[in-house]
Amino acid sequence: MSTPSISFEFFPPKSLEGSFRLWDCVNTLAPLDPTFVSVTYGAGGTTRKLTHEAVGTIHRTRGLNVAAHLTCVDATKDETMEIAAGYAKEGVREIVALRGDAPKGADTFTAHPEGFASSVELIEALAETGNFNIRVGAYPEKHPEAADQAADIAFLKRKIDAGASSAITQFFFEADTFFRFRDACVKAGIDAPIIPGILPIENWKGTQKFAASCGTHIPQIIHDAFSNATRDGNCELLATALATELCDNLIQGGVDHLHFYTLNRPELTRDISHALGVTPKAQLQNVA
Repeated sequence: MSTPSISFEFFPPKSLEGSFRLWDCVNTLAPLDPTFVSVTYGAGGTTRKLTHEAVGTIHRTRGLNVAAHLTCVDATKDETMEIAAGYAKEGVREIVALRGDAPKGADTFTAHPEGFASSVELIEALAETGNFNIRVGAYPEKHPEAADQAADIAFLKRKIDAGASSAITQFFFEADTFFRFRDACVKAGIDAPIIPGILPIENWKGTQKFAASCGTHIPQIIHDAFSNATRDGNCELLATALATELCDNLIQGGVDHLHFYTLNRPELTRDISHALGVTPKAQLQNVA
C-alpha cells in the first residue's frame, strides 16, 4: 500500500478552552507534514473574524500551508474580497471557496444584495486576482438542496471551470460511494483532483446528526457495530478501525490524498494516519 499525502480541517475557537484545543490539535498533527490544513467558517459565516485570526496564527507560527475557508454569506463582494486581500498580504495562498450555509434562523441561503450570489461568482473573482490556489466542496452523495446528483456534478464542473484547482468531498462511509462519484465526474469532463473527505467518528450520536443534515448515508452495518461498541465501551477502537479500512480501500482504488475532518480532536486522525504509514517527519519548530 502506498502512503498517501494528507490534509486536515480545523475550526476556529470560540472560547479560551477552544483555543487550547485548537492549538493542541495543530501541534499534534503538524509533525505528520500535511500538504495543507484548512480552517472553517462557522454556520452562516459567524466565525469570520475568528477564522481570519486562526489562519494567520497557524500560518505565522507553524509555517503550515493554510487554506482559509471563504463563503458568500452575509457580506458584500467588497467585504469578501477585502478578506481575501488580507490573506494574500499575510502570505496565505490557499482558499476553500464555498457558498456557505444559511445564517442561523434561516432555512435557505439568500445572497446579500451586494454580495456574491453563488460560489461560482466567488471563485471567478478570486481567480481573477491570481493570488490563490482555489479548492471547492463536492458531494459524493446528493446535496440536500440539489435536484439530483447529476445537477451536483454539473455545478461542480462550473466551479472547476471558474478557476478551482481541486475539490474536497463531504464525508462518506463506503469507498464505493466515492469511486462512483469520481467516475461520474470524469465522465462529465472534470479532470481536476477530487480529494475524499474523511470523518473519523469521534462522537457517534453527533455523527448521526451531522450525517442526517447533509444527506450522508450511514450503512446499517456501522449502526450495528456502534450499538455493540457503545455497549462494550469500544467506540474509539471501532472508529479507528472503520476509518483506517475506508482509507485503505480508497488508496487501493488509486486515491493518493486524504483530507481529514478533525473536529479539533486530533487523536483519532493521528492514529489512523499512523496506521496508514503516515508518520511524524520531525517536530516542526515555531517560526514566529
